[in-house]
Amino acid sequence: GLSGRFVVFGDPDYPAALAVLPDAPPVLSAIGDFTLLARPSLAIVGARDASAAGQRFAGMLAAELGAAGFAIASGLARGIDAAAHEAALATGTVAVLAGGIDQIYPPQNKTLHEAIAVRGLLLAESPLGTPPLARAFPRRNRIVSGLSRGVVVIEAAQRSGSLITAQRAAEQGRDVFVVPGSPLDPRYSGSNSLIKDGAILVDRKSTRLNSSHVS
Repeated sequence: GLSGRFVVFGDPDYPAALAVLPDAPPVLSAIGDFTLLARPSLAIVGARDASAAGQRFAGMLAAELGAAGFAIASGLARGIDAAAHEAALATGTVAVLAGGIDQIYPPQNKTLHEAIAVRGLLLAESPLGTPPLARAFPRRNRIVSGLSRGVVVIEAAQRSGSLITAQRAAEQGRDVFVVPGSPLDPRYSGSNSLIKDGAILVDRKSTRLNSSHVS
């Protein structure tokens, strides 16, 4: 099988961006390409029931940012997360799991989970064998944002996990980038309120997230 290991707070290869957080996880289990932990990372998150356009945009963004040298972090959920991971497999992607690192969730991401274990990096704070319990998801989200210099939100409803990730990112002093959407689409109600609160707006021309922000 694949060889996993523990990354312990204080280890030289513990991710620097995560280490500065007051609630940095003391131990992470990890499987895959450990060099990704040293690379600057950006998170791409969004709705599980994402639109086809949202998923396409997530993929384009992940591929472009990956080509620019960023590791792409996300939470391996359906929808936007999966599209971002998929597009960044070639350049480097980090998936943070809510359950133990051996727990494949959701089941339809089994192939992607296995591909990331080989070509990217899987990370989990929960011990091996832990099923992904509801309360673990917000904890997982603080790691997704904590690993990253900034978080790009594509399609986030009010009170969604992506909104929690964006709020944690802001608390952690990271940039929050948001793709705006129609005020009539509930999938964008959370996203649009983030923009009102001062998040950085992303449009097609700025998919390079003009590197001044994230360099």
